[in-house]
Amino acid sequence: MKFLVRDRILGFGDDYWIEDEHGRKAFLVDGKAMRLRDTFELKDPQGRVLIDIHQKMLALRDTMVVERGGEPLATIRRKRLSLLRNHYRVALADGTELDVSGKILDREFVVEYDGQMLAHVSRRWLRVRETYGVEVVREDADPALLIAVAVCVIHLSEKERESD
Repeated sequence: MKFLVRDRILGFGDDYWIEDEHGRKAFLVDGKAMRLRDTFELKDPQGRVLIDIHQKMLALRDTMVVERGGEPLATIRRKRLSLLRNHYRVALADGTELDVSGKILDREFVVEYDGQMLAHVSRRWLRVRETYGVEVVREDADPALLIAVAVCVIHLSEKERESD
C-alpha cells in the first residue's frame, strides 16, 4: 500500500489529507491549535479519530506519544547514543521496538522491526513537488500507526533543526 503525503512543516493548526495510491482520501492529519503541546489527530475519511499524537511534556528529550482509543500505543524519540542524528526508536506499548533510520529531513527513511522493513518513506518515486510517499511493505502492518510514526519523526526532526 502506498500513501501520498503533501509535505508541510507541521505546526499548530495544520490540517492535510493523506491520499492512497489511487488518489482517494485515506487519512486526515488534524493539527490542534491553541494547545500547550504539539498535538495531532489521525482521522479516517469519515472524521473518526484513529490515532492521537501529542508531545510528551516533561521529558529530557523531545518525545511524541501515540495513543489509540485513549490507550498508549507508542512512544517515539531520537535514539540515544546514536552517531546518526536521523535514527529514532519507537517503543510500542507491548514492549516491541521499531527502528526508524535514514535521511528524515530529506524524506528518505525506513521503519523496521527486527531487521525487516515495515514501511519505506521516499520522495524519489514521486514526480509531484513537495510530496513524499509512505509505502507500507508488509500486509500485516498497521498503516495508520506507520503513518503516525512518519509524521512524528518528521515533526521531531524539524523541531530539532529549528532549535540548532
